[in-house]
Amino acid sequence: MDDKDLILLVQQGDEEAFEEIMRKYKNKIVNFLFHLTGDYEKAVEISQETFIRVYFKANKYRPKAPLSSWIFTIASNLAKTELKKTRKQRYIPLEDVYNHNQEGLSETDDLERREMAKKMKKALSKLHRRYRIPLVLKDIEGFSQEEISEILKKPIGTIKAQISRGRKYLKHEIRKNNFGLDLKTEGQELGNERV
Repeated sequence: MDDKDLILLVQQGDEEAFEEIMRKYKNKIVNFLFHLTGDYEKAVEISQETFIRVYFKANKYRPKAPLSSWIFTIASNLAKTELKKTRKQRYIPLEDVYNHNQEGLSETDDLERREMAKKMKKALSKLHRRYRIPLVLKDIEGFSQEEISEILKKPIGTIKAQISRGRKYLKHEIRKNNFGLDLKTEGQELGNERV
């Protein structure tokens, strides 16, 4: 069953359809929120609030945008509110930049890759959330600029500028701190592999 059918059933009070939506999006939302808040428990808490709102506001969903964009919008707004409440700069801990479960990696390779992931996390933590959130949505979560525009309720030109500036500031931060990371040119994803 596709998202449109599921949300229509939720609008009619079908709890099984809601559970299916949760199964489909819960891990993605928690991961997204964890990238934004840097706190796993807070990410789980905000994701629960996100799905409570999805359930109780299902009738407000209009199929102009994909259901995933609507859910990520709710999560993003809740995260922004939480970040404003804490009033301190938080950082985005990225999952490891590389897949550590690949066969054939030596312990040395694994250690180097974990170290590079830590450096990338530190560099990202220096970005203001105005650039960090669109950058995480684009380069980590894989959303298109149009979807990010919908999620953040900002014009596409603003999103493009924020992603571009975010990449520029991130590249500057990496060079400034001599992290030894290699960023590809604008329009490509960050790091040596997709983060």
